[in-house]
Amino acid sequence: MPRVVRLYIAFQFFFNLLLWVPIFYTFQRQMGLSDPQIFGIQSIYYVAFCLFEIPTGYIADRFGYRCSMLLGAAMLTAANLLPIIDAGYTSFLYHFLAIALARSLISGASSAYLYEYLKAENASEIYKKVEADARFYSLIGRIAAWAAVGWLMAWQITSPYWISAINAGFSLVIAVFMPSVSIPVTTSKRSLRAWASCLNSQLALLMLQGVGIFVMVRVLQVNLYQPILTAKAFDVTAFGWSMSLMTVFEAVGAKIAPYLRRHFTDLTVVTLATITLSAALTIVAASGQIGTLAAFCLFSLAAGVAFPVQKQLLNDAISDSRQRATLLSLESILDRALCALAVLPLGGLVAQGHLGLVLCVTGGVAAVAVLMIQVGYRYMRH
Repeated sequence: MPRVVRLYIAFQFFFNLLLWVPIFYTFQRQMGLSDPQIFGIQSIYYVAFCLFEIPTGYIADRFGYRCSMLLGAAMLTAANLLPIIDAGYTSFLYHFLAIALARSLISGASSAYLYEYLKAENASEIYKKVEADARFYSLIGRIAAWAAVGWLMAWQITSPYWISAINAGFSLVIAVFMPSVSIPVTTSKRSLRAWASCLNSQLALLMLQGVGIFVMVRVLQVNLYQPILTAKAFDVTAFGWSMSLMTVFEAVGAKIAPYLRRHFTDLTVVTLATITLSAALTIVAASGQIGTLAAFCLFSLAAGVAFPVQKQLLNDAISDSRQRATLLSLESILDRALCALAVLPLGGLVAQGHLGLVLCVTGGVAAVAVLMIQVGYRYMRH
């Protein structure tokens, strides 16, 4: 078992080590793309992710989680090479479409792979710890990589994409050495009926809770992070090290997440983390450079706590293991669908200087929604 755990952690480490994340907005601007084009591509990316999620979830459930992970790692490797070949609008669009396919192949399959393997080994109780450790070490890798990305870009403008492709290649090699996990297989008709029977109201609420967390984290850390720093008069070389600083706090949050249940239930931990995320968004909107960095760190700490606990809650709520990857993919569909709606108007709002309003509204809506989910979930259980 330790060998598989180490391989899983290594796979997550290299698959998620994308050096271009802190600078892709600036890179695309330098390549001549406008704000509406950049945010438009992001919106298309989220829509594509939604369209890919169900078929890729079915592939994982039907042909095996490891097969899906292999395909995802191979696709990610190819996707990272596209901006090097051509840096125009069309190439960036295909780049993000390929990223969407790669990540959709992994999104439900990797978590389901670990959960089912540990379940078969009668070690389900360590799932949350392994997920937290995988996220922790993945974040540690990003700390070092993202701190240097500004200087790497200044040295060789396409180097973040080259290194990202190499990292994805490593994840592909690691997946080759991971053992397969045997799960029962059903026919398409039975699979559809079983899938529908698993989706009860409590599971739906937990999915919505996960959606709220993902959208806030994704919109701030990916879509609005660089425009916010630009609006706060940060230099481009600060984009990498400030994201590294945030990642330190996210790694700490991921590491302490398994220990918080000594004092709180998993649902309460996620609720408190989401409220903290919302508060941090408001602080970012109202602060200068120092306050923004402090709020980013608080935001990242809460995100690090929330993600592994939310995964545990969702996996525990799925009653039929044969539908695990498909149901986890359904949550990802909701994630990306809402992100697509949220990102679509961002280009115009950023150009008009309404970042503060976007952050405050997002934080307020998320805080109210997660409290309603907490109340609704507890009511349904009783």
